[in-house]
Amino acid sequence: MQLRSEQLAEHLARPLAPLYVVHGDEPLLVLEAADAIRTAARGQGYDEREVLVAGAGFRWDQLAQAGGNLSLFGGNKLIDLRIPSGKPGRDGGEALQRHCEKSGEGLMTLITLPQLDWQAKKAAWFTALGQAGVVLELNAPPLHLLPNWIDMRLARQKQSGTVEALAFIAGHVEGNLLAAHQEIQKLGLLYPQGQLTLEQVEESVLDVTRYDVDKLRAALLAGDTQRCARLLEGLRAEDTAPPLVLWALAQETRTLAQLRIQLDQGASFDSACSAAKIFGARQGAYRNAAQRCPTPLLRTALLQAARIDRMIKGLARGDLWDEFLQLALRLTKTSRRAAT
Repeated sequence: MQLRSEQLAEHLARPLAPLYVVHGDEPLLVLEAADAIRTAARGQGYDEREVLVAGAGFRWDQLAQAGGNLSLFGGNKLIDLRIPSGKPGRDGGEALQRHCEKSGEGLMTLITLPQLDWQAKKAAWFTALGQAGVVLELNAPPLHLLPNWIDMRLARQKQSGTVEALAFIAGHVEGNLLAAHQEIQKLGLLYPQGQLTLEQVEESVLDVTRYDVDKLRAALLAGDTQRCARLLEGLRAEDTAPPLVLWALAQETRTLAQLRIQLDQGASFDSACSAAKIFGARQGAYRNAAQRCPTPLLRTALLQAARIDRMIKGLARGDLWDEFLQLALRLTKTSRRAAT
């Protein structure tokens, strides 16, 4: 069964299918759809989840074992299978076809893949998956429709944009949906609900402090204490909005915490990155940061970020910028307890 992206929310409100395949050329959309399916599965009683990443060295008998290891207490299980290459090979193709016969009572499978070529879509394994469950293909919208996509995303945070403002964002991100997503998040932090003007959007997108915030995130991951301190001082001197600084620090802290939890549970680094949604060139910086920051330290850092959030909202007292600095120092300091 083929499903369009706009049909997903309504579909997930009903009893779920035994198998879902999510693929496409836009990682952000694939990740969001997969997250929505996982959330719906938890809501419908699939309390157990096993993640399998079919990368180098993966044994396809692990899929059969996962399908056979159901809870003795009758709980439902979700198998979260990720195939980063999009090419399972002959053994994988045969294993997937056999698995299609297993999905059913008490067992649900979510398979995520990148963009597939025409040969993969014609393969017997992909045909079998489509017959056994629901297939969702998610590709980036054409450039001429990107302003509409941005407007729909703004609506989620109760904002909208003028035609000129939407066109400006679309032109700036040049079809990169992840970049568009980040700009939309920043607009939600900087401006209240309602319509955004072209001037507001230009100020947000072109303001050099945005790039300084990105530099702060990079310095944090690199463990460069002195650079973090200098950047924070510069952001303070420029009256940068504290919610934007907190967003940058907290986002990296949460991502690192997700990565460390996976590593502590014995996952490989590649598998842990996939679970934490870290891809491509960013993995090197996160590898070093994860080696530096053990899980207890990251838990403490998240609590500190939550305290800073209360301070921004006027619910707690303290020096915001000193708290920012202390949080950055905590995350850049090397800990001997961090696992390698």
